[in-house]
Amino acid sequence: MCGIVGYVGPRRVVPIVLEGLKHLEYRGYDSAGIVFLEDDGLQKYRSEGKLANLVEIMDEVDTRSRIGMGHTRWATHGAPSEGNAHPHSDCTGELVVVHNGIIENYIQLRNLLRDKGHVFTSETDTEVLAHLIEEYLDGDLVQAVTLAMQDVVGAYALGVMWAQEPDKIVAVRNQSPLVLGVKEGGGSFMASDVPALLPYTNKVVYLEDGDMAILTEDSCDIFSLADGSPRDRPVQEILWNAGMAEKSGYRHFMLKEIFEQPLAITSTLRGRLEVETGVVNLPEIGLSDGELQSIKRIFLVACGTSWHAALVAKYWLEKWVRIPVEVDIASEFRYRTLLLDEHVMVIPISQSGETADTLAGLRLAKELGAKVISICNVLGSTITRESHGTIYTHAGPEIGVASTKAFTSQLAALFLLTMYMGQVRQSIEPAVARELGQGLLELPGIIEQELPRLHDELEVLAEEFVDSRDFLYLGRGIHFPIALEGALKLKEISYIHAEGYAAGELKHGPIALIDKDMPVLALTPPNEVYSKVISNVEEVKARHGRLILVGHHDNGDLAEIADDCIFLPTVHPEMQPILYTIPLQILSYHIARLRGCDVDQPRNLAKSVTVE
Repeated sequence: MCGIVGYVGPRRVVPIVLEGLKHLEYRGYDSAGIVFLEDDGLQKYRSEGKLANLVEIMDEVDTRSRIGMGHTRWATHGAPSEGNAHPHSDCTGELVVVHNGIIENYIQLRNLLRDKGHVFTSETDTEVLAHLIEEYLDGDLVQAVTLAMQDVVGAYALGVMWAQEPDKIVAVRNQSPLVLGVKEGGGSFMASDVPALLPYTNKVVYLEDGDMAILTEDSCDIFSLADGSPRDRPVQEILWNAGMAEKSGYRHFMLKEIFEQPLAITSTLRGRLEVETGVVNLPEIGLSDGELQSIKRIFLVACGTSWHAALVAKYWLEKWVRIPVEVDIASEFRYRTLLLDEHVMVIPISQSGETADTLAGLRLAKELGAKVISICNVLGSTITRESHGTIYTHAGPEIGVASTKAFTSQLAALFLLTMYMGQVRQSIEPAVARELGQGLLELPGIIEQELPRLHDELEVLAEEFVDSRDFLYLGRGIHFPIALEGALKLKEISYIHAEGYAAGELKHGPIALIDKDMPVLALTPPNEVYSKVISNVEEVKARHGRLILVGHHDNGDLAEIADDCIFLPTVHPEMQPILYTIPLQILSYHIARLRGCDVDQPRNLAKSVTVE
């Protein structure tokens, strides 16, 4: 969840590390720090709060150091403070570590080390690693790290420097992402995520669990932490560029990414869906037609926004593939009795490909014999490497913590998977496939046309809800997950309490909350449950709730019922969930902006949740 950046090479390290940390701010953090090596030893600077505070400190520091590491911390053990910020040092001050993850046995290790005379200065689990490596240090940093990590239980991406070996950084990965950057002409990089490396190189190497890397100016060697044997990891070329991770004139990354959704969906469809026939080609799925035909059940496993995408996909898969589907929150999935075998397909969904709970569920599913096909946005991420196949959502980098284009791209990919399985299992007639494919291909153009109008209309509407304390979102059928997603967006970035409900559940509790001060947004698309939703909406109106209806632009009846209406154009009925997501994103954005909230980096949240 935190951010790590490290560099050793011919260039000055401080600007590189600070620039890299800026590109990782989206991951969420509450303090930051940097360490670099000078002739008189390691120099360490830390600050609480935003990275800008650290940058201000470093503006006064003159150094030409060419080796160092930086870190942005999201608090797990110990409150946000300068003292708890990374890097952390050993007793001598000559050894420093930066760390992402959680050390599960840190209390036992800390007590053991205290008994041996080590003095701790922070409340963190990370500081234990510095003292543990110090305990094993006898003139060889690599050997000390190797021995120390044998005592550690937990998840970690770790960077280590020692003043007595001034030419190297040692990096270790276990269940927490760490990627290396390779640059022609010298210099080695490491980071928690690719965006930190893109200003300098697009050639990266993803470390895998149990890897230890030794970074020097001229080389980047990878070994097994367990036995020291060399490991050969492929160099991958990232197609993103640094400019794709910039705001490009938009006020916030979130707004930019909302407007990028037509392109993100189009890129996800490109080369996979034949325009004339509706035939879907997914060679990357990794399973044969025979294996897909043998599947008897599907489990969709995800967290947060990706879980909402899974809930939508359940409707699609059961309707068009005619197969039972279960949807699990990843953090709950592996803690129940799972009845999985080779006739079950498990579909983990993750934007980053590093979500800890989703990854753990994937691994358990494979152990039990299930087939695993992931939906992911990041090439080479851990989830994609450990799946039998992956359907990539070519959305490009998503920097805003509140997911927008990743969500709609996931929906597009999941519908492609639905069509593909229906094609293989012959549950979708060719004529129907052509109709579905045409509806999906037309959708990005419709969204692109509607975005400017919705932006302007909802900017005005948002002014009426800036002071709201609570919000209800209602939907039925396939739009119930979209109501959940709309509520999540609002609570994430505006800090307004919001809940999504199946509209039919209104009478089973939530109706007690309805009064003139309670805004209620209901999704009312023209479909088979339209009349049912309207009945639920009338119950809200009878109790003087403030009604906002999102529906079809030809339905004038909505304006007679609601205080406010958001009208949307005609799309294929199966595409409605994707389209109806867009105004909910925009409304949340404008409410949060008008409230003065940090839209791109909401408090307490992290973009990539890499700890359980």
